[in-house]
Amino acid sequence: MNIVFVLLGLTLLVVGGEFLVRSSVAISLKFHLSRMIIGLTVVSFATSAPELFVSVQAAFDGYPYIALGNVIGSNIANIGLVLGVTAIISPLFLDRDFYKFNWPVMMLFSGSLYLILKSGNNIGRSEGVGLLVALMAYLWFLVQKARKNKKAKKVTDQLGIDTETASNFKILLWFLIGGISLWGGSELLVKGAVSIARYFEVSNRVIAVSMIAIGTSIPELAASVVAALKHEKALLIGNIIGSNIFNIASVLGITAIVQPIVIVESSVALLLNDILWMLGFSTAIYLLARLPKKYLLTRYKGILLFVAYAVFMTFIFINYR
Repeated sequence: MNIVFVLLGLTLLVVGGEFLVRSSVAISLKFHLSRMIIGLTVVSFATSAPELFVSVQAAFDGYPYIALGNVIGSNIANIGLVLGVTAIISPLFLDRDFYKFNWPVMMLFSGSLYLILKSGNNIGRSEGVGLLVALMAYLWFLVQKARKNKKAKKVTDQLGIDTETASNFKILLWFLIGGISLWGGSELLVKGAVSIARYFEVSNRVIAVSMIAIGTSIPELAASVVAALKHEKALLIGNIIGSNIFNIASVLGITAIVQPIVIVESSVALLLNDILWMLGFSTAIYLLARLPKKYLLTRYKGILLFVAYAVFMTFIFINYR
C-alpha cells in the first residue's frame, strides 16, 4: 500500500506541477516579462512548489530532515538529471548573464547553506527569515532588471499557453487544481516514503535525497523538456537556475520558520557530503560551459552530467545509512 501512496503522490505532483506552471506562466505573460525572467521567477517558483509542499508537510509531520534532503537531492537532480537530459535532447546556449549574475547567485545561496549547517548543525527560524529576505532582494533585483529591459516579446508557445483565449477563470482554475494536487501529492509521498524507509531500514536521508528528490524534480524535468523541444532555451536555463535558488531560499526558509531543521550529530558528516555533491554539480555547469565551444552545453556534456548523476545515486544507495 505504501508503494501505491508513493506512486499516486508522484502522479499528483506531476499533475499539480503542470497546472501550476501553466497558470503561473499565463499570469506572468500578461505583464510581458522576458523568457529568462519568466524562467528565473514564475516558472522556477511554480516548479519548486512540489519541494515546498513536501518539505512543509514533512516539517508538520515531524520530519524536517526530509526537507533538507529533498532540497539537496532536488538541486542535484535539477542539474544532473534535468539539465543533462535536456542538453542531450537539444544543446543549450548559456548567455553572459548566466556567468555574471545567475550562476554566481545560485552558488552564493548554495555556499551559504553549507556554511549555515557546518556552523550550527541546524537551520533555525532566524536563518529561515534571512533566506527569505535574501530571496526577496534577489527578486527585487530581477524586477528592476526587467523594467530596464522592455524588449520582452509575447510568449505563448513554449508551454502551449495562449493568453488570448485563456480566461482569468481558466487561469484561476489551473492554479487551484495545481495547488490541491500538490498538497495531496505531498501528503501521500511523505507518508509512503517514510513507511518504505522504515520497512527496508533505509534512512530518511536516502529516501529524501533519491526518491522524493526525483519525484519533486519531475515538474522541472517536464517543463524543461517541453522548453527544449520548442527551442525556448532561455526559459529552460532560467527555470533550472531559478528553481535551485528557490529550493534553498524559499523551501528551506519557510520550512525552518514552520519547524527549525535540526540535524543529529551522527548525520552531519553525511549531510555535508551531500551538499558537497550539490556544490560540485553546480560548479560543473560553469566548467563544462567553459570547455571547447564556450557558452554551449553540447550533447556529450549533457551525457557527462547524466552519468555523474547516476554515479551519485549509486554512491548514495551503496553507502546508505
